[in-house]
Amino acid sequence: MRFFPWGFWLLCVASAPARGDSGSKARSCAEVRQLYGAKGFSLSGVPQAEISGEHLRICPQGYTCCTSEMEENFANKSRSEFEAMMKEAGRSVQTTLTAQHRSFDSYFQDLLNKSEKALYDAFPSIYGELYTQNMKVFKDLYSELRRYYRGSNINLEEALNEFWTRLLERLFKLMNSQYLITDEYLDCMVKHAEQHKPFGEVPRDLKVKATRAFIAARSYAQGFLVGSDVVKKVSQVSLSHECTRAIMKLMYCPHCRGMSSVKPCNNYCLNVVKGCLANQADLNTEWKYLMDSLVVVADRIDGPYNVDTVIGTIHMRIAEAISNLQENKDSITAKVFQGCGNPKINTKGSSSEDKKRRGKVALEAKSSAQALEMLVLDAKGNLTALKTYWITLPSSLCSKKVTASAAADDKCWNGMTKGSYLPEVMGDGLANQINNPEVEVDITKPDMTIRQQIMQLKIMTNRLGNANIGNDVDFQDASDDMSGSGSGDSCPDDVCGKRLSKSPSTRQPETHAIPKQSGHGISGASSRSLPSTFLLILWVAFIAAQHLWR
Repeated sequence: MRFFPWGFWLLCVASAPARGDSGSKARSCAEVRQLYGAKGFSLSGVPQAEISGEHLRICPQGYTCCTSEMEENFANKSRSEFEAMMKEAGRSVQTTLTAQHRSFDSYFQDLLNKSEKALYDAFPSIYGELYTQNMKVFKDLYSELRRYYRGSNINLEEALNEFWTRLLERLFKLMNSQYLITDEYLDCMVKHAEQHKPFGEVPRDLKVKATRAFIAARSYAQGFLVGSDVVKKVSQVSLSHECTRAIMKLMYCPHCRGMSSVKPCNNYCLNVVKGCLANQADLNTEWKYLMDSLVVVADRIDGPYNVDTVIGTIHMRIAEAISNLQENKDSITAKVFQGCGNPKINTKGSSSEDKKRRGKVALEAKSSAQALEMLVLDAKGNLTALKTYWITLPSSLCSKKVTASAAADDKCWNGMTKGSYLPEVMGDGLANQINNPEVEVDITKPDMTIRQQIMQLKIMTNRLGNANIGNDVDFQDASDDMSGSGSGDSCPDDVCGKRLSKSPSTRQPETHAIPKQSGHGISGASSRSLPSTFLLILWVAFIAAQHLWR
C-alpha cells in the first residue's frame, strides 16, 4: 500500500515549520532565563532549552522557552508595565498643564496682591479717616475678588455693586458727621445719590472691565486644572483582559519563542495599542476643543480684556472714584437732603473737615504686561503641542516605550514569528476597532469613566466659550457637574448613539484571527497558536490519506 509513505511524507513536511528557524537542535533558553530573573521571578522550573509549547495559552504553540507559569507571570508583568507607561505619559502632560496653571495663578494673584498693598500703603496718607475708619470695606472687596477667582459661586457684578453701596454709605456718613444719619436715611440716600453718579463713571466702567477680566482669568486657570485632572483619571483606567493578552503577545512572546533580539513590527504594535486605547482616543475631539478654547481665552487675557491693566489698577480706580465723590460732595449732599429731608444735627459729632483730607491721588501702577505676554506665549506653544496627545499616544508608546521596529522592517516580530506584518493599521477610536486583528474590542460597551471625562471636557470648553464673550458662568465643583453620571447619561448621544447601533451580528469576520479555543476562553488574535499553513497541510494530508486508503 502507498498510504504509509504518502502520509508519512506529508506529515513530515507539515511538521517542519513548527520549529520555525530553530534548526534540528533545541535552542538554549539562556536569554529568556536572564530576562525572567531580571524581572524578579525565580528561575526554578525555567527550561534550559526549548520545549514543546502545547501548554501555551497566549503565545504561539511552537517550540518555546516558557512554561505556563512563566507565560502567566509575563502577562501580569506586561500589564503592569503598560499601565506604568500610560501613567508616565500622562504625568508628562499633567506636569505641563499644572506648570502653566501655576505660572498664571502666581502672576494673577501677585497682580491682585500688589494692587491691594498699594491701596493699603497710599490711602491712609491721602484720605486719613476716610480710609482708616472704612478699611474693612476695602479688605472685603479684595477678599470677594479672590474668592471669585478661586471658583466660589459668587456673582461678581453684585459683589462690586455691594462694595460701592457700602463705600458710599460709609463715606457719606463720615463726610456729614455733623448730622445724625440713621440706617433708614442711608437707604434713602443711596437711592437718590446713585441717580447722580456720586463716584462718576468709575463703578460702571470698572464693573464691565473687571468682570470680563476675572471671568476670563478664572476660566483660563480652571481649564488647565480640568485638563490635568482628566489626564490623571484616564491614565488610571485598567486594561481589559483582551488587552492584557495582546500586550503580553506583543512584548514577551518573542522572548518565549527564542527571538529576544527581534523587535515588534511597528504596525503590529500600533494595532495592539490602538485596540487597547480605543476609548482613550475618543477623548481627542473634546480635548482639541479644550486646548483651542484655552488658546483663544489666552489671547483675550493678553489682548482686549487687558488683565494686567484692569486688575493691577483697581486701587487707582477706587481712588479716582473717592476723589469724584469729594469733588461733588456738596451737590450730592444737597440733592440727597432735597429728596430725603434734612437729617438731625448730631450734637456729639465733630467737623467733617477734621476727619478728611482732600488732594489729588498720585498713585502709580507698575506694569507687568511683558510678563503676561511671555506667559501667554509659552502657554499657547504648549497647548498647541498637546492638541493631538490622545491620537498620537499609540505611536509615541510604540516608538519610545515598546521600541518597535521601523515601519518597513520585514524581519520583525509579527505576533507569530519573525517576518513582515500584513494587516492594515486600524483607525483611531472605539468605532474603528471593529475589525482589529490583534485585540477583540466590544465597540458597544464604551468605558464609562472615560465617557465621564469627555463630559468634563465639554463642560469646561463651554465655560471658556462663555468667558471668551464675557459671560459669567456657574462655576460649581467639577464633581457636581457629573452628579448622576452612574446612570449612563454621561455618554452623549452623538458619541455613543452611532457606536451602539453596531450590533455584534454586523461585525465583519476577522480575517487574521482563528476562532476561540474551547475550554480556554482564548479569543481573537491570541488564539492563533499554530501557523495557518501547518493546518492547511494537515488537512491536505488527511484528504490524501483517505483517497489512498480507498
